[in-house]
Amino acid sequence: MVKRQNKAITKNRASKGIHKNLPEAREIKASTGYGICREQLSPFGGILALIKFLDLIQFETVLEHVYQKPTREPKLGHYRMIVGILMLLFIGFNRLWHFTYIRLDAMMCGFFKLTRLPDASTFWRYLDSLSINQARSLLKVMSFLRERVWQQCGLKYKKVHLSVDTTVETIYGNQQGGKVGHNPKHPGKKGYRPILCFIDETREYLLGKLRKGQTVDGEEGAKFIKQIKGQLPGCVKKVLLRADGEFFSWKTVSAAMEEGFDFIIAKKRGNPPFDPGQWYQPWKRKPYEYNSTVYQPIGWRRPCRFVAMRIAKEKEDHHEFTIQYELFDRDKYTYRIFCTSLKGEPHKIIAQYDKRADVENLIGEAKREGLDAVPSAKFKNNYAYFQIVMLAYNIWRYFKILAHISAKDQKDSRIDEPQQGLDKLMNNTIKVARLKLLFIAAKVVFHSNQEKVKYSIYDSRTSALLKFLKYLDQLRSEPRIWIQGCLWTPKFSI
Repeated sequence: MVKRQNKAITKNRASKGIHKNLPEAREIKASTGYGICREQLSPFGGILALIKFLDLIQFETVLEHVYQKPTREPKLGHYRMIVGILMLLFIGFNRLWHFTYIRLDAMMCGFFKLTRLPDASTFWRYLDSLSINQARSLLKVMSFLRERVWQQCGLKYKKVHLSVDTTVETIYGNQQGGKVGHNPKHPGKKGYRPILCFIDETREYLLGKLRKGQTVDGEEGAKFIKQIKGQLPGCVKKVLLRADGEFFSWKTVSAAMEEGFDFIIAKKRGNPPFDPGQWYQPWKRKPYEYNSTVYQPIGWRRPCRFVAMRIAKEKEDHHEFTIQYELFDRDKYTYRIFCTSLKGEPHKIIAQYDKRADVENLIGEAKREGLDAVPSAKFKNNYAYFQIVMLAYNIWRYFKILAHISAKDQKDSRIDEPQQGLDKLMNNTIKVARLKLLFIAAKVVFHSNQEKVKYSIYDSRTSALLKFLKYLDQLRSEPRIWIQGCLWTPKFSI
């Protein structure tokens, strides 16, 4: 039996646009010729978007008015020295010696208006002139940028969740301030112990400092908490502070109360008396029990609320007979205790605290971006470098937020367009974001009496990058939102 096919319904592959705009196949083999060209090439095509972003937020103006300049006056100026180090970190190089790899890069040289960048020792000498005063002024710079970016992106959080934690930076020399302390990966080695505070809503760095390698005491923790309010934008009215047991003391708790913050702080030591009859189990399939009490530890001036979670220990009997029974009921459980100012059921409060676990990922990402690099033996230089690294980290956060918003605004883009979309960029790490927004080949040419940057039409990321550049140009052509104060009255103004 012969089946006849209706020719009218035969699919024509050529009409589906599959072979449209396809490049011709190239053949590269051992006998392929080679040569040189006169155009300037750069693997960091996304630097142009960064330059536009810095112009959008008027970074040079902020730095000139807020940054406390050191006594050393560089030939290129303080702005270009700071931005040069920021661009080095933005690209992914976390040591000043790595300037040798980008001295002839077209995008970097074009920004500095030089044929080649200065030697790496020039930037190192400038870093050697920085101290703690410059580091503190960089925190003010970040406060200005935070408020401007929030207003530019329409972010107006009235309540934010802050996660505070410490980390360890192992040092391998005779750096000032290095102490032997808690270092799980390298026991017995010296290190620094910086404090970092992040905003959970935007995953950006809010406040922090480099410290000697010793635990945080109550007085230092209270002083750190009192600095938080000065770094927040004007729209923020409420704060929920979450910290681990290293910050558990009356001084830190009283400082949070004085500042008007809600807090959840893990308890480090002590045994608050919980009512044995008040333990409850909210989920039948999970062996977790919760309780709460009001307790005043020794030395505290007023009682506070404590919530607890206990987990039954699993008995592992590998012998025929049990050697010894548990003498007390407390020995059968593992406890997690927290001091808090919140009202409500204990299991919901502890669930709020458990969201703080993401701060470990943020700290790990910041350490990979250059926080682990210790450039100098002088503590004051490392203190300033710490804030420069975190400023570059925040710029990447703002860069990703703007790219995400630009992707949402491009509603006229076709679904079948071959491009690397930026709508999911917020969920990517900085390492992946570089592949989408930075590591794009570019060619710098001189055309129509001006310099132009051109990208390959065959690169799937070019379309998204060009739309992002147009979005930045549109924002740069409009009046700045923070000047008008549309969302809220600017807290920081020049």
